[in-house]
This record gives sequence, structure tokens and C-alpha cells, in this order.
Amino acid sequence: MTTGIPAGARRRLTRLAFFALPLLAAGCANLAPAPDYAAIVAAPDRPAADRPIDARRRQPQLLAYTGARPGMRVLDLDAAAGYTTELLARGVGPTGVVYAQDSKGQMERARLRMDERMKTPAMANVVRVVREYDDPVPPGAAPLDLVTFFFGYHDLANTAVDRAAMNRRLFEAVRPGGVVVVADHSARAGAGTTVSKTLHRIEESVIRRELEAAGFRLVAEGGFLRNPDDPRDTLVFRSPVPVDEFVLKFEKPR
Repeated sequence: MTTGIPAGARRRLTRLAFFALPLLAAGCANLAPAPDYAAIVAAPDRPAADRPIDARRRQPQLLAYTGARPGMRVLDLDAAAGYTTELLARGVGPTGVVYAQDSKGQMERARLRMDERMKTPAMANVVRVVREYDDPVPPGAAPLDLVTFFFGYHDLANTAVDRAAMNRRLFEAVRPGGVVVVADHSARAGAGTTVSKTLHRIEESVIRRELEAAGFRLVAEGGFLRNPDDPRDTLVFRSPVPVDEFVLKFEKPR
């Protein structure tokens, strides 16, 4: 059967396809090898004040769950004093970038601690961002490979933040196949956002529903911060048992 393409041209196209396929695959997935997350967490130059948080948040498991890899573009929402930001910065390395976002009010509260952290070599690839949550993505940041929002989503329920607008903006900025990882303190079923101010908890289904409404797809649920013995009816800062916490991973469809 003839294709209408001269034999020599077909051979050249075949050779081009052979070399192009790996490049196409590289464009569809981040092929950078995963860093040694345990070594990142154990790095001796990390602040001593971060160590108790490591234990509480089950690092390096949480960091590994984000999938942060060299070269990634990451947005860390509610960066505060930069605990998570620094871990992500170490994970993406000098070829990546982490945008550390805070609202103006939060930035003022955490400014001194973040100022000190920003002086360290580990934060050389971090860009501080002061933007409100309704539109948290700075110009030039997209396309993002990863967005993290750890233990702060519940606070938005006590503000005038348009969470739907925020999630739509994130969806626009994340590349197809990119992910958003949200962790928070679990409230009882049916509580919704009603205890977000009194107990600093939020019902897991609220976050799932709001991210999915923006177009994201839930692809994984991390169970490593779960505690079925937590009655979920106490203020998280005064809980007599480890707080039950959920970790959700969402993906922007390809």
C-alpha cells in the first residue's frame, strides 16, 4: 500500500518520531527524580523551632505527599513564617521557585519570623507575595505545578474572602496535570464551616466540594494525619489527643 510519501521522507519522519517521543513524554510529566525528602527534613541547617512541627505534621511523609521535585513552580498559600515554604524550596531546588503568599494582615503578623528565614540560603528561590486570597496568584507565576494550602483554609470562612473566586484563580494558574494539596483540621460530619472560628476546624467535604466546583478532581486522600480517637469537638490548640486531620490532593485534568 502506498502512502503518497516518498520512501526517503518516510524514513526521515520515522527517525524524527523516534527522537521526538521522549521529548513529548517529558512535556507531559515532570520527569525530575524525587528528592530525598527524609534528608531535606533532617538537614542540620533547618531552624530548631521547626522540629516540633515536623513531628506533629508527620514530615517527611507530608512533604513527599506534595510531590515537590526539582524545577517545579509552587505556590504556598498562607505561608506565614515560612515553615512549609522552606521545605518546598529545598524540594524544588535552585531550578525551581516557590511563591510564598500571605494576605497583608497575615504578612504583618509573621513578618519578623519570615524576614529572618528569608536571610538563609535555603530561601534563595523563594518569592514573597502579598496578595489577598480572592486572587492569590502573582503575575508571571503561572503555570504552576503545585499549590499547597496547609491548615489555613478553615480561617477563610471567618473572612470576606470569596473562596469560589480564589479556587477559580488557582484553577486558571495550575497547569494541566498540576496538583493542589490541602490539609486541615477535621470537624464533625455536618459541621461545615460553623466551627471554623471556635474550634479552628472545617468539615472535609466543604473543601472537596469547593475545589471540585472550580474544576479540580480529587485524586488522593492521605490518611497519615488521621486520628479516629479525636472526638473533633474541641479547639485544636487544646485537644487532649492528636487532632484528626485530613490531607486531600486535587489535580487539574489534563
